[in-house]
Amino acid sequence: MARKTFISYKFDEAQKLRNDIIEKLGDDVKYYKGETADTPDLSDTSTENIKKKLTDMMYDTSVTIVIISPNFKNSKWIDWEIEYCLKEITRQNKVSKTNGIVAVIQKSREGYSWFKKTIKQADGCETSNYSTDLVYEIINKNRFNQNPKEYSCKTCKCVNPLTASYISFIEEEIFLKDPNKFIENAFEKSENSSNYTLHKVR
Repeated sequence: MARKTFISYKFDEAQKLRNDIIEKLGDDVKYYKGETADTPDLSDTSTENIKKKLTDMMYDTSVTIVIISPNFKNSKWIDWEIEYCLKEITRQNKVSKTNGIVAVIQKSREGYSWFKKTIKQADGCETSNYSTDLVYEIINKNRFNQNPKEYSCKTCKCVNPLTASYISFIEEEIFLKDPNKFIENAFEKSENSSNYTLHKVR
């Protein structure tokens, strides 16, 4: 089932990937509520006007796709957008639900090594380490926050990357093969948010 989505990204760094995601949504693109190439440029307007336009886009969505690019922490808006989407916002006596969130790792010339390292454990399991200093704390605080934790392997205590964290990290190429799989996974976690210790404030 299609979900209303919003993409949070650094414009000058991840615009192409945003467009690729929108294209891959296919017929479900009609449920996309964020910016497109045809969205009017708001860069010269006031902060309050930009916030109003963004909240109008985000309020009615159920899943937020965050693009993790090398310099996305330099954005003025991404951590605020994540916080807004995690909160329950009241408008005209209607309360929005907490969005599901999936983070897509942008591929660089070196692949994903700028952000992700894969390690083979002694028991043969492969686990991933991420450069957490490159992402906002509101993302880090919603990683590995399943409660109670469920382990995929009791020996090395590795976990399922799609269920162990409220905000899963997915490589660009994997996400683009089947965006709806990961959008639906994020939505299902939002429907079962009591299974996670959520941090909704930056």
